[in-house]
Amino acid sequence: MPYADSNTATTNTTTAPHSTNEAQPSQSPYQQSTAQKDNPTQQLIKQAVDFLIQQLEAGKSETLTAYLAAMARFHAYSFGNILSIARQRPTATRVAGFHAWKELGRFVKKGEKGIQILAPMVGHRRRKDDADRNRTQEDNAKPAPVLIGFRAVYVFDVAQTEGADLPEFEHSVTGEVGEHRERLIDFLARQNIALEYSENIAPALGVSYGGKIAILPGQSPADETVTLVHELAHELLHKSDRRTKTTATVRELEAEAVAFIVGQAIGLEMGSTSSDYIQMYAGNAALLGESLEVIQRSSAVILDAIAGESNATARNAEPETGAIAEVA
Repeated sequence: MPYADSNTATTNTTTAPHSTNEAQPSQSPYQQSTAQKDNPTQQLIKQAVDFLIQQLEAGKSETLTAYLAAMARFHAYSFGNILSIARQRPTATRVAGFHAWKELGRFVKKGEKGIQILAPMVGHRRRKDDADRNRTQEDNAKPAPVLIGFRAVYVFDVAQTEGADLPEFEHSVTGEVGEHRERLIDFLARQNIALEYSENIAPALGVSYGGKIAILPGQSPADETVTLVHELAHELLHKSDRRTKTTATVRELEAEAVAFIVGQAIGLEMGSTSSDYIQMYAGNAALLGESLEVIQRSSAVILDAIAGESNATARNAEPETGAIAEVA
Protein backbone atom coordinates (compact mmCIF):
# COMPACT_ATOMS: atom_id res chain seq x y z
CA MET A 1 0.00 0.00 0.00
CA PRO A 2 1.71 3.23 -1.11
CA TYR A 3 2.16 5.77 1.62
CA ALA A 4 4.66 8.51 2.06
CA ASP A 5 6.18 9.86 5.24
CA SER A 6 7.31 13.39 4.47
CA ASN A 7 10.31 12.98 6.74
CA THR A 8 11.71 10.22 4.57
CA ALA A 9 12.02 12.51 1.58
CA THR A 10 12.95 15.84 3.16
CA THR A 11 15.83 16.65 5.47
CA ASN A 12 15.63 18.68 8.66
CA THR A 13 11.85 18.40 8.96
CA THR A 14 11.63 16.39 12.17
CA THR A 15 8.85 17.88 14.28
CA ALA A 16 8.41 17.38 17.98
CA PRO A 17 5.25 15.47 18.89
CA HIS A 18 2.25 17.42 20.07
CA SER A 19 1.97 17.76 23.80
CA THR A 20 -1.60 16.45 23.56
CA ASN A 21 -0.63 13.21 21.91
CA GLU A 22 -1.97 10.45 24.10
CA ALA A 23 -0.09 7.59 22.51
CA GLN A 24 3.53 8.48 23.09
CA PRO A 25 4.93 5.16 24.26
CA SER A 26 6.74 5.04 27.54
CA GLN A 27 10.15 3.55 27.89
CA SER A 28 10.39 0.03 26.54
CA PRO A 29 11.25 -2.85 28.85
CA TYR A 30 14.25 -3.38 26.60
CA GLN A 31 15.54 0.09 27.53
CA GLN A 32 14.99 -0.21 31.26
CA SER A 33 17.81 -1.10 33.62
CA THR A 34 15.70 -3.39 35.80
CA ALA A 35 17.06 -6.92 35.64
CA GLN A 36 14.82 -9.39 33.83
CA LYS A 37 14.93 -11.81 36.74
CA ASP A 38 13.54 -9.16 39.06
CA ASN A 39 10.57 -8.18 36.92
CA PRO A 40 8.00 -10.85 35.99
CA THR A 41 6.40 -8.61 33.37
CA GLN A 42 9.69 -8.16 31.55
CA GLN A 43 10.32 -11.90 31.82
CA LEU A 44 6.97 -12.54 30.17
CA ILE A 45 7.75 -10.17 27.31
CA LYS A 46 11.24 -11.55 26.83
CA GLN A 47 9.96 -15.13 26.67
CA ALA A 48 7.37 -14.19 24.07
CA VAL A 49 9.82 -12.22 21.92
CA ASP A 50 12.45 -14.95 22.17
CA PHE A 51 9.87 -17.50 21.02
CA LEU A 52 8.87 -15.22 18.16
CA ILE A 53 12.48 -14.86 17.05
CA GLN A 54 12.92 -18.64 17.07
CA GLN A 55 9.86 -18.95 14.85
CA LEU A 56 11.03 -16.22 12.48
CA GLU A 57 14.47 -17.76 12.16
CA ALA A 58 12.77 -21.08 11.39
CA GLY A 59 10.89 -19.38 8.55
CA LYS A 60 7.53 -19.25 10.36
CA SER A 61 6.65 -15.62 9.70
CA GLU A 62 2.96 -16.31 10.34
CA THR A 63 3.77 -16.26 14.07
CA LEU A 64 4.38 -12.52 13.87
CA THR A 65 1.02 -12.00 12.17
CA ALA A 66 -0.58 -14.05 14.95
CA TYR A 67 0.97 -11.70 17.51
CA LEU A 68 -0.47 -8.69 15.68
CA ALA A 69 -3.87 -10.39 15.44
CA ALA A 70 -3.80 -10.97 19.20
CA MET A 71 -3.21 -7.24 19.67
CA ALA A 72 -6.44 -6.64 17.74
CA ARG A 73 -8.41 -9.18 19.80
CA PHE A 74 -7.08 -8.37 23.25
CA HIS A 75 -6.14 -4.70 22.97
CA ALA A 76 -7.44 -4.01 26.51
CA TYR A 77 -4.84 -6.40 27.93
CA SER A 78 -1.30 -5.42 28.87
CA PHE A 79 1.45 -5.77 26.29
CA GLY A 80 3.07 -8.69 28.13
CA ASN A 81 -0.19 -10.63 28.52
CA ILE A 82 -1.11 -10.10 24.87
CA LEU A 83 2.21 -11.60 23.77
CA SER A 84 1.81 -14.42 26.29
CA ILE A 85 -1.65 -15.35 24.99
CA ALA A 86 -0.44 -15.23 21.38
CA ARG A 87 2.60 -17.39 22.17
CA GLN A 88 0.64 -20.09 24.01
CA ARG A 89 -2.54 -20.12 21.92
CA PRO A 90 -2.35 -18.00 18.75
CA THR A 91 -5.89 -18.98 17.71
CA ALA A 92 -7.51 -17.67 20.92
CA THR A 93 -10.49 -15.38 20.36
CA ARG A 94 -12.21 -15.05 23.77
CA VAL A 95 -10.55 -15.87 27.07
CA ALA A 96 -11.78 -16.04 30.66
CA GLY A 97 -10.91 -17.73 33.92
CA PHE A 98 -12.27 -21.13 34.95
CA HIS A 99 -14.92 -19.73 37.29
CA ALA A 100 -15.94 -16.97 34.87
CA TRP A 101 -16.73 -19.58 32.22
CA LYS A 102 -18.71 -21.55 34.80
CA GLU A 103 -20.82 -18.49 35.58
CA LEU A 104 -21.58 -18.20 31.87
CA GLY A 105 -22.81 -21.79 31.79
CA ARG A 106 -19.71 -23.17 30.09
CA PHE A 107 -17.13 -25.58 31.45
CA VAL A 108 -13.49 -26.15 30.61
CA LYS A 109 -13.03 -29.42 28.78
CA LYS A 110 -11.16 -32.16 30.62
CA GLY A 111 -7.44 -32.15 29.92
CA GLU A 112 -7.31 -28.60 28.53
CA LYS A 113 -4.19 -26.64 29.43
CA GLY A 114 -4.70 -23.08 30.69
CA ILE A 115 -3.10 -20.00 29.18
CA GLN A 116 -0.82 -18.45 31.76
CA ILE A 117 -0.91 -14.68 32.18
CA LEU A 118 0.05 -12.30 34.98
CA ALA A 119 -2.51 -10.64 37.23
CA PRO A 120 -1.58 -7.65 39.39
CA MET A 121 -1.82 -7.97 43.16
CA VAL A 122 -2.97 -4.73 44.75
CA GLY A 123 -2.88 -4.06 48.47
CA HIS A 124 -3.40 -1.02 50.64
CA ARG A 125 -0.86 0.86 52.66
CA ARG A 126 -1.83 3.41 55.26
CA ARG A 127 0.05 6.65 54.92
CA LYS A 128 2.53 7.50 57.64
CA ASP A 129 1.57 10.31 59.97
CA ASP A 130 2.99 13.63 58.91
CA ALA A 131 2.90 16.39 61.52
CA ASP A 132 3.49 19.06 58.87
CA ARG A 133 0.43 18.10 56.88
CA ASN A 134 -3.19 18.40 57.94
CA ARG A 135 -5.38 15.51 56.92
CA THR A 136 -9.10 15.14 57.15
CA GLN A 137 -10.68 12.09 58.73
CA GLU A 138 -11.73 10.99 55.24
CA ASP A 139 -8.12 11.10 53.99
CA ASN A 140 -6.98 8.83 56.80
CA ALA A 141 -9.87 6.45 56.21
CA LYS A 142 -8.77 5.65 52.67
CA PRO A 143 -5.51 3.69 52.50
CA ALA A 144 -3.55 4.25 49.31
CA PRO A 145 -3.65 1.34 46.82
CA VAL A 146 -0.23 -0.16 46.23
CA LEU A 147 0.93 -2.62 43.58
CA ILE A 148 2.40 -5.48 45.59
CA GLY A 149 3.46 -7.61 42.66
CA PHE A 150 2.12 -10.07 40.12
CA ARG A 151 0.87 -13.63 40.28
CA ALA A 152 0.43 -16.23 37.59
CA VAL A 153 -3.19 -17.02 36.74
CA TYR A 154 -4.74 -19.14 34.01
CA VAL A 155 -7.39 -18.32 31.44
CA PHE A 156 -8.98 -20.53 28.80
CA ASP A 157 -10.07 -19.83 25.25
CA VAL A 158 -13.72 -20.37 24.36
CA ALA A 159 -12.65 -23.26 22.11
CA GLN A 160 -11.40 -25.04 25.23
CA THR A 161 -14.87 -24.94 26.79
CA GLU A 162 -18.27 -26.46 26.17
CA GLY A 163 -21.79 -25.80 27.39
CA ALA A 164 -24.37 -23.07 26.94
CA ASP A 165 -24.15 -20.83 23.90
CA LEU A 166 -22.61 -17.46 24.60
CA PRO A 167 -24.66 -14.33 24.03
CA GLU A 168 -23.77 -12.76 20.72
CA PHE A 169 -21.53 -9.76 21.07
CA GLU A 170 -22.54 -6.77 18.99
CA HIS A 171 -20.47 -6.32 15.86
CA SER A 172 -21.70 -3.41 13.82
CA VAL A 173 -18.87 -3.56 11.29
CA THR A 174 -18.26 -6.34 8.78
CA GLY A 175 -16.18 -4.85 6.02
CA GLU A 176 -17.75 -1.41 6.50
CA VAL A 177 -16.26 1.38 8.58
CA GLY A 178 -19.54 2.52 10.13
CA GLU A 179 -18.97 5.46 12.48
CA HIS A 180 -15.31 4.62 13.07
CA ARG A 181 -14.11 6.95 10.31
CA GLU A 182 -15.87 9.97 11.84
CA ARG A 183 -14.59 9.10 15.31
CA LEU A 184 -11.08 8.80 13.90
CA ILE A 185 -11.35 12.25 12.33
CA ASP A 186 -12.60 13.64 15.65
CA PHE A 187 -9.58 12.08 17.36
CA LEU A 188 -7.25 13.79 14.89
CA ALA A 189 -8.82 17.13 15.76
CA ARG A 190 -8.36 16.49 19.48
CA GLN A 191 -4.71 15.76 18.82
CA ASN A 192 -4.33 19.04 16.90
CA ILE A 193 -3.51 17.12 13.72
CA ALA A 194 -4.89 18.84 10.63
CA LEU A 195 -6.48 16.74 7.87
CA GLU A 196 -6.64 17.72 4.22
CA TYR A 197 -7.41 16.01 0.91
CA SER A 198 -5.01 16.60 -1.95
CA GLU A 199 -4.47 15.07 -5.38
CA ASN A 200 -0.94 16.44 -5.39
CA ILE A 201 0.32 13.61 -3.17
CA ALA A 202 -0.41 10.93 -5.81
CA PRO A 203 0.61 8.16 -6.18
CA ALA A 204 0.82 8.09 -2.36
CA LEU A 205 -2.49 7.37 -0.62
CA GLY A 206 -1.51 9.41 2.41
CA VAL A 207 1.30 11.58 3.71
CA SER A 208 2.24 12.50 7.27
CA TYR A 209 3.85 15.92 7.66
CA GLY A 210 4.04 16.28 11.44
CA GLY A 211 0.92 18.03 12.66
CA LYS A 212 -0.86 17.48 9.35
CA ILE A 213 -2.06 14.48 7.35
CA ALA A 214 -2.88 14.64 3.65
CA ILE A 215 -5.12 11.99 2.08
CA LEU A 216 -5.57 11.22 -1.61
CA PRO A 217 -9.25 11.80 -2.44
CA GLY A 218 -11.42 9.17 -4.09
CA GLN A 219 -10.57 6.23 -1.84
CA SER A 220 -13.29 3.91 -0.56
CA PRO A 221 -14.37 4.53 3.06
CA ALA A 222 -12.54 1.38 4.19
CA ASP A 223 -9.34 2.25 2.33
CA GLU A 224 -9.46 5.84 3.54
CA THR A 225 -9.90 4.71 7.15
CA VAL A 226 -6.91 2.37 6.92
CA THR A 227 -4.86 5.14 5.30
CA LEU A 228 -5.81 7.55 8.07
CA VAL A 229 -4.77 5.05 10.74
CA HIS A 230 -1.47 4.41 8.95
CA GLU A 231 -0.63 8.11 8.82
CA LEU A 232 -1.86 8.68 12.37
CA ALA A 233 0.54 5.95 13.50
CA HIS A 234 3.37 7.94 11.89
CA GLU A 235 2.22 11.04 13.77
CA LEU A 236 2.13 9.24 17.10
CA LEU A 237 5.31 7.21 16.69
CA HIS A 238 7.68 8.79 14.23
CA LYS A 239 7.69 12.54 14.79
CA SER A 240 9.94 12.35 17.84
CA ASP A 241 13.57 11.46 18.47
CA ARG A 242 12.60 7.80 18.02
CA ARG A 243 12.63 8.40 14.27
CA THR A 244 16.43 8.58 14.36
CA LYS A 245 16.60 5.12 15.93
CA THR A 246 14.69 3.32 13.18
CA THR A 247 14.96 2.84 9.44
CA ALA A 248 12.37 3.99 6.93
CA THR A 249 11.43 0.35 6.36
CA VAL A 250 10.79 -0.28 10.07
CA ARG A 251 8.76 2.93 10.36
CA GLU A 252 6.56 1.95 7.43
CA LEU A 253 6.03 -1.55 8.78
CA GLU A 254 5.17 -0.24 12.25
CA ALA A 255 2.57 2.12 10.78
CA GLU A 256 1.20 -0.65 8.57
CA ALA A 257 1.03 -3.02 11.55
CA VAL A 258 -0.99 -0.46 13.54
CA ALA A 259 -3.35 -0.11 10.55
CA PHE A 260 -3.61 -3.93 10.35
CA ILE A 261 -4.52 -4.24 14.04
CA VAL A 262 -7.06 -1.41 14.05
CA GLY A 263 -8.63 -2.50 10.76
CA GLN A 264 -8.98 -6.09 11.90
CA ALA A 265 -10.39 -5.02 15.27
CA ILE A 266 -13.19 -2.99 13.66
CA GLY A 267 -14.06 -5.80 11.25
CA LEU A 268 -12.28 -4.92 8.02
CA GLU A 269 -10.74 -7.62 5.83
CA MET A 270 -7.04 -6.89 6.15
CA GLY A 271 -5.51 -9.98 4.57
CA SER A 272 -2.17 -11.39 5.67
CA THR A 273 1.18 -9.70 5.19
CA SER A 274 3.36 -11.82 7.43
CA SER A 275 6.14 -12.02 4.86
CA ASP A 276 6.41 -8.23 4.95
CA TYR A 277 6.26 -7.80 8.72
CA ILE A 278 9.22 -10.13 9.15
CA GLN A 279 11.39 -7.25 7.93
CA MET A 280 10.91 -5.61 11.33
CA TYR A 281 13.35 -8.20 12.61
CA ALA A 282 16.87 -7.96 11.22
CA GLY A 283 18.74 -9.86 13.91
CA ASN A 284 17.96 -7.25 16.55
CA ALA A 285 15.78 -8.69 19.31
CA ALA A 286 15.64 -5.43 21.26
CA LEU A 287 14.40 -3.47 18.26
CA LEU A 288 11.76 -6.07 17.46
CA GLY A 289 10.47 -6.08 21.03
CA GLU A 290 10.41 -2.30 21.07
CA SER A 291 8.52 -2.17 17.77
CA LEU A 292 5.91 -4.63 18.98
CA GLU A 293 5.41 -2.62 22.16
CA VAL A 294 4.86 0.74 20.46
CA ILE A 295 2.63 -0.92 17.84
CA GLN A 296 0.43 -2.40 20.57
CA ARG A 297 0.20 0.78 22.61
CA SER A 298 -0.56 3.04 19.66
CA SER A 299 -3.19 0.72 18.22
CA ALA A 300 -4.84 0.42 21.65
CA VAL A 301 -5.01 4.21 21.98
CA ILE A 302 -6.58 4.55 18.53
CA LEU A 303 -9.08 1.77 19.21
CA ASP A 304 -10.06 3.39 22.49
CA ALA A 305 -10.59 6.67 20.67
CA ILE A 306 -12.87 5.25 17.97
CA ALA A 307 -14.79 2.80 20.17
CA GLY A 308 -18.48 3.51 20.71
CA GLU A 309 -19.65 4.71 24.10
CA SER A 310 -21.26 1.32 24.71
CA ASN A 311 -17.96 -0.52 24.83
CA ALA A 312 -15.46 2.23 25.62
CA THR A 313 -15.47 1.40 29.33
CA ALA A 314 -14.51 -2.21 28.65
CA ARG A 315 -11.45 -1.06 26.73
CA ASN A 316 -10.09 1.33 29.32
CA ALA A 317 -8.52 -1.24 31.61
CA GLU A 318 -7.17 -4.73 31.38
CA PRO A 319 -9.95 -7.23 32.10
CA GLU A 320 -9.65 -9.08 35.36
CA THR A 321 -9.09 -12.79 35.14
CA GLY A 322 -12.70 -13.40 36.01
CA ALA A 323 -13.98 -11.36 33.08
CA ILE A 324 -14.36 -12.44 29.50
CA ALA A 325 -12.38 -10.69 26.82
CA GLU A 326 -13.86 -10.91 23.37
CA VAL A 327 -12.82 -10.07 19.86
CA ALA A 328 -13.51 -6.41 19.21
